[in-house]
Amino acid sequence: MGKNPDQTSVDSITLFVALLCSCIVIGHLLEKNRWFNESTTALAIGLCSGIIILLTTEGKRSHILVFNEELFFIYLLPPIIFNAGFQVKKKQFFRNFAMIILFGAVGTLISFVIVSIGTMQLFKKLDIGFLDIGDYLAIGAIFSATDSVCTLQVLNQDETPLLYSIVFGEGVKFDLSHITLRIFIEFIGTSYTSLLQAHCLEHALILYIHITSHRFHLQVGLISAYIIKKLYIGRHSTDREVALMILMAYLSYMMAELFNLSSILTVFFCGIVMSHYTWHNVTESSRITTKHAFATLSFISEIFIFLYVGMDALDIEKWKVVSKSPGTSAGVSSILLGLVLVGRAASVFPLSFISNLFKRSESDKFTLKQQVTIWWAGLMRGSVSVALAYNQFTRSGHTQLRGNSIMITSTITVVLFSTVVFGLMTKPLIRLLLPSKHLCGGVSSGSFDSFPSKLMTDLPLIANGDAEVGGNNIPRPTSLRMLLATPTRTVHYYWRKFDDSVMRPMFGGRGFMPHVPGSPTEPLLH
Repeated sequence: MGKNPDQTSVDSITLFVALLCSCIVIGHLLEKNRWFNESTTALAIGLCSGIIILLTTEGKRSHILVFNEELFFIYLLPPIIFNAGFQVKKKQFFRNFAMIILFGAVGTLISFVIVSIGTMQLFKKLDIGFLDIGDYLAIGAIFSATDSVCTLQVLNQDETPLLYSIVFGEGVKFDLSHITLRIFIEFIGTSYTSLLQAHCLEHALILYIHITSHRFHLQVGLISAYIIKKLYIGRHSTDREVALMILMAYLSYMMAELFNLSSILTVFFCGIVMSHYTWHNVTESSRITTKHAFATLSFISEIFIFLYVGMDALDIEKWKVVSKSPGTSAGVSSILLGLVLVGRAASVFPLSFISNLFKRSESDKFTLKQQVTIWWAGLMRGSVSVALAYNQFTRSGHTQLRGNSIMITSTITVVLFSTVVFGLMTKPLIRLLLPSKHLCGGVSSGSFDSFPSKLMTDLPLIANGDAEVGGNNIPRPTSLRMLLATPTRTVHYYWRKFDDSVMRPMFGGRGFMPHVPGSPTEPLLH
């Protein structure tokens, strides 16, 4: 007698949770191994589990749960990206903001053009089925930038702050470009437009989505800070404080999804705003709880995603369609992998060269070793790429079209190869090209900490991280050249004055929350 659907679902969830537990235990045992991390461990366990399920079901299926891009984008991705924004070192991140924009926006655009045009030209020589212009543009968007989830697993912002900022910032900008592309394809499909009109439309969409996404994260983050500051919710219930922070963070993500904006960009910066204001308004116990709650939810989601992708990589339905022409599938995977390598190189090395032209000090310029490290660290493609490929080429996780099946299996192949090979080799490569003294906060000219954060066309966004709030530690220039090179009034200086005089008294923050029973006990700055 067969099991009812509810019982089957319970069995599947139970087995999946057991596998999650095994991923955590095995990952802990392999923590000292420089070749493995939680992501590769979960991926390997997922692959092994998929093989076992294939054998026990006589080749009918390989996964416990069917991959669902809605589950990924709506439930799994938000806590990961929010925690990254909540835990990010704001001074380091904004100090490197000019370089993040340069590599994240311009670099991603260069890579997108190369991958789109390359696949459009090379796939015609392979018999993979029908793909329209929207499919080629989607392929370019899927493979044009690194995976933000993989970045969190491989790179450490304490050791390599600029490398982390550039690669992760590229992943955040990647979501913005994908949303823009999705709207752009819809416009092309319903209206005739010239190349100039299309170019203008694309830039207008990017600007609109960027501004509106930032508006949402500011609104939600500041509203949560104001409510908690005024109501002192933690005096009566720390659970309410924690629940409000979690739900407001999730609300920012869902509002962005509702209005077709960049949800990743929105929730990431919402995490930054809430860590700057809201977190300092809650009680001490709520601070500890929220910090660990966000980190725990993010950790579980990351393990869940990699385990999920590992099992679904062996989905027999898609591989049956591809098995009739394995050479074509291998060719498509090779082309995609090659274009990822070329596109990344075409964005990193020329942009590094251009950046170096505007820097007078040799110690501030990107060395060849540093450029190679940035190039290699951004080659990973992960679960976000798989989810976007499913979203473009399948319906409810299923497809019978040959071209779509080839694209799904090729995407999975590229993701597995890049995660395992590029991901595992990133840390050893950093240790090889950049000595350890350069990775631990030293001030040597070869360290990522010493990388410049501005172009000559842009004043420093953030002053020296060791400077006091009022900027009194900034050395006074003794000549006009020094005045231009080291301004005494930076953007950060004026922002801190505005933040201290207007924003923090209204929304709270470190040192601006009056002491009441059960509230934070930090001494007041004013």
